[in-house]
Amino acid sequence: MVGYTGGWLNNPTYRDVCTGKTGHVEAVQVEFDPDEVSYEELLDVFWSIHNPTTKNRQGPDVGSQYRSMIAYHTPEQELVAKKSKEDLENSGKLNGRRIVTEIVLASLFYKAEEYHQKYYQKRGGGGSCYI
Repeated sequence: MVGYTGGWLNNPTYRDVCTGKTGHVEAVQVEFDPDEVSYEELLDVFWSIHNPTTKNRQGPDVGSQYRSMIAYHTPEQELVAKKSKEDLENSGKLNGRRIVTEIVLASLFYKAEEYHQKYYQKRGGGGSCYI
C-alpha cells in the first residue's frame, strides 16, 4: 500500500505532502510473511530499486517527501536494516558515495488516495529509480 509517513500532519493528502512542509515521505507499507520472504530479502530489493545516495530526490522527483527512508517496527528490524546499509556502503557498489537513507522507528502510516494505489499499473508503465 502506498501512502505517507514520518511527518507531523494528521491525515495528510498528496497535496499536503507535496508542499514539503508536513515532514512526511511518500512511502510503501509492505506486509509480508517471513516464511515466504525474509526481511533481509526485502531490504535487498529496497536498495536495488532506488538511489539511496541522493538527498531529497528520486529520479526526477525532488523534495523532502522523496528522501530515502526505512521505517522499522522492531528492534530486530532496526539492527538488520542498519547492518544491510553498512554492508552496502562497504561493498564498493556505490563507488564511494555515502548512503543518506534514514533508518527510523515506524510512525503512523496514512494510506494515500486511491488514485495513487497501483499508480504505475494504472498508467500502463514502469519507471523506477535505479542506482
